[in-house]
Amino acid sequence: MNRADYIASLFTGAPQHENFGRLREFIPAAEMSASLEPYDFPDGAPIPLPSTYVYLGERRSTEDLLAETDTMALLVLENGAVRFERYAAFGGRGTRWVSMSVAKSFISAALGIAVAEGAIRSIEEPVTAYVPSLAGSAYDGVRIKDILQMSSGAGWEEDYSDPNSDINRFARVSAEGGAMADFVPTLKRATEPGSVCHYNSMDTQVLGMLLKAATGRPIADYMQEKLWHPLGMEASGHWLLDDTGMEMAYACLNATARDYAKIGELYRLGGAWQGRQVVPAAWVEASVTPDAPHLAPGVVDPLFGYGYQWWVIDGSEGEYAAIGVYNQFVYVNPARRLTIVKLSASRLYGTTNDETSYREHETIALFRAIGEIAS
Repeated sequence: MNRADYIASLFTGAPQHENFGRLREFIPAAEMSASLEPYDFPDGAPIPLPSTYVYLGERRSTEDLLAETDTMALLVLENGAVRFERYAAFGGRGTRWVSMSVAKSFISAALGIAVAEGAIRSIEEPVTAYVPSLAGSAYDGVRIKDILQMSSGAGWEEDYSDPNSDINRFARVSAEGGAMADFVPTLKRATEPGSVCHYNSMDTQVLGMLLKAATGRPIADYMQEKLWHPLGMEASGHWLLDDTGMEMAYACLNATARDYAKIGELYRLGGAWQGRQVVPAAWVEASVTPDAPHLAPGVVDPLFGYGYQWWVIDGSEGEYAAIGVYNQFVYVNPARRLTIVKLSASRLYGTTNDETSYREHETIALFRAIGEIAS
């Protein structure tokens, strides 16, 4: 497998379970070292998975969903203790799995730290105050906050099933070794910034450019110091790079299931970890709170609203999630003190441009059924 063949195989129905744990073997990557003081979640009383869950009025099989979405890891924490943990034969506890868009929530956390430290003065500022190369593009003069909330106004089509969509055109740039920084400024404005929440992975790539420019450091380097080591990550993590050495901020963090769980637990605990405030509590709260009508569940999506690079789930228990294509999840239910990580390689993902191949709403139904047992 090489980089071009891998990227060409995405969203075609081709199996990916042998690829997602070894991308650094054929795509350049920057390493974040494991913490010298790794944190190990304590064990709680084991729970079984529910045999079924209800979705769209139908009772469906848990094991069927896990198999059909090529689930590598399923990890359930309740009040910070491991209640369930299982890995497929093609993975294991030490497997560093690609996050896809779960990475977006890590970028948001790092930006919250950068704001608190003064590297970014305010998210009310235009991103071009830090990344002047975006002048004349769709991002010219756009507030950082609007970009965080996927409301930049940039024209973009993230249809994985269409080979000519923006996301797939961008993937071909990556396959050919092009620079992401050269692609982003080609986007044109489609809507007024701050008026429409339109999912756009390039918004997150712009946030990565902002983080790098504001801190003067590579994303992996900054993340290692500010998040990876403070959270006691037990394994090294990797950010995939373009050929200029820029991190693919929008989708290409690679880590273990237990280390992904730590970002969920960090946010469940209001940004505090082992007696230290790692991410400001106010940033965490704002990140999982749609604060304008265009960000609300039912407007963005029938189930999901949007915060600062986190999906906010409609319901009465304050649920939110970091979600990536191919059925990657870090799901948090603060009312039930629950964090669930699901790492997958759902081979049919994106072969249609809807829930029939995404199965994200359905996976939330499963998580809620797990929560009924765990709490």
